Amino acid sequence: MSTLPIGPEVDSTPRPLPARVRLRGTHVELEPLHVRHAAELWDAAQGADDSWAYMGYGPFATQAAMTAFVGDFAANHDPIAWAVRPVATGVVSGWITLMEIQPKFAAIELGHIWFGPRMQRTRAGTEAMLMLLRLAADDLGYRRLVWKCNALNAPSCRAAERLGFTYEGTLRAHYILKGRRRDSAFYSILADEWPARRDRIAAWLDASNFAPDGTALTSLRAAG
Repeated sequence: MSTLPIGPEVDSTPRPLPARVRLRGTHVELEPLHVRHAAELWDAAQGADDSWAYMGYGPFATQAAMTAFVGDFAANHDPIAWAVRPVATGVVSGWITLMEIQPKFAAIELGHIWFGPRMQRTRAGTEAMLMLLRLAADDLGYRRLVWKCNALNAPSCRAAERLGFTYEGTLRAHYILKGRRRDSAFYSILADEWPARRDRIAAWLDASNFAPDGTALTSLRAAG
C-alpha cells in the first residue's frame, strides 16, 4: 500500500444538473432566461456601456442585436441563465448563470453576472446570488462553488470577497477577451465552508439589518 500523501475520500456520486426553474426570494425572482425578457433587458442596459467592459459580449448597438443574443444565450445548457426580476420594481434588470457545471466532480461556477445600474449594490442582487448558490450547494449537493473574473475587474473581486469566496490565485493570460489578454482571478467556497458563508449572507439580508431608509446597518463583509 502506498505511503505517499493522498487526498481525503469524498462522496463521488455525480451531482444532478440544475433545472430551468423559477426561484422566488424575498427581494427578487429568478426566471429561466427567455427571449421575451429582451425588451426589459434592453431598457436596463441604456446608459450602462461600462457594465459590459469585462463581459465577453456587449454592449449591444441595437435592441434587435440584444434580442438575438438573449435568444441564443437562453438556449444554452451551460451556462444556464436566469433573468433577475427585483420585487421592488417588477422589472427584469439583469441576468445570472450557473456555468462550468461538472457533476462528476461536484463543482459549479456562479458567473456571467450582468446587472443593469438599478440592480447594482442592492439587496435583490445579493439575494439573487445567494439563491443560486443555495440551489447548487444545498439542493444539488455541489461541493465546490467557483467565482472567476477578470483580474482587473475590481468590483467583481470585491463581490467575491463580500460573499465569502476564498481567493485561490490568478491564471495569467488565461484567454483572450474582445481582442485583449485576460488574466483570470479564481475564488471558491468549499462544502465545509458553505454553511457559515450562507448564514452570514442570510443574516446580512435580514430586515433587522436595514434602517427604515433601506441603508444596511452592517457591511456584508463584517456581518455575522
